[in-house]
Amino acid sequence: MNIETAIKNACKELKKNKISSALLDSELLLSQVIKKDRKFILLNLDKKLDECTQASFKDLISKRSRGKPLAYMTGSKSFWKYNFKVNEKVLIPRPDTETMIEQVLKIYKNKNYLNFLEVGVGSGCIALSILKEKKSFLGTGIDLSQDCIEICRYNAKKLGVNNRIKLLKSDVDNLIFRKYDLIVSNPPYIKKFDLKKLDREVIDYEPKLALDGGLEGLSVFRKVIKKSSELIKIHGKLILEIGYDQRVPVIKMLNENNFYINKIVKDLANNDRCIISTKK
Repeated sequence: MNIETAIKNACKELKKNKISSALLDSELLLSQVIKKDRKFILLNLDKKLDECTQASFKDLISKRSRGKPLAYMTGSKSFWKYNFKVNEKVLIPRPDTETMIEQVLKIYKNKNYLNFLEVGVGSGCIALSILKEKKSFLGTGIDLSQDCIEICRYNAKKLGVNNRIKLLKSDVDNLIFRKYDLIVSNPPYIKKFDLKKLDREVIDYEPKLALDGGLEGLSVFRKVIKKSSELIKIHGKLILEIGYDQRVPVIKMLNENNFYINKIVKDLANNDRCIISTKK
């Protein structure tokens, strides 16, 4: 069987199982099996595949057909301008979260030095992207998961910013009163009873710790906002990613904890995605 036939068969299988990006996924998974880039595949459609390669490719297509996310199968995900190592212990970075990077860079475009904290660092995509863009910023990343800390540490080293970030396995409540210029967080914000409504790729494979926001989807926000009011310098900023329907309750929490709202930023689908606030 040649590459073209293998791709066609795989594509048919993925479409049958309602994978919308069937062709691209097939090409990327075959790239992984033969350890060549996608361009090689497109330029060598007549190349024959041996039986071992065919079997490995078929196995990956079978897993993808059952909903296993492509990022977990390839072990990486592109975010902002960089590639991040990911596995099933960390949430897969989303394009909408790049809104947070845009806002940080806009707010601090003339700032040479800044000390910031990310609560729930995950793969490190937010904190490390900021550090790559701002060469004299310093960051701290905390997470409840040691697996996340290890993956973030790997990504920090790969991106060459490991000397500017401190990583701690910790709950935000355990942090001592160190004053930060900025705190960023993309906390778990899915309501507990809405978890089962998520796509199978998310609920069957991504870590529940990074998704479950409690009964109202707000339990982690409460904790992060309350503690941030102690950890942020006066006039320092707190930037939070929120669910599309969480604007009103999160603003109320911020106001109750001495933050005023600078602006609400919408995502690519025109949903509320990010709240920027300042400590009074």
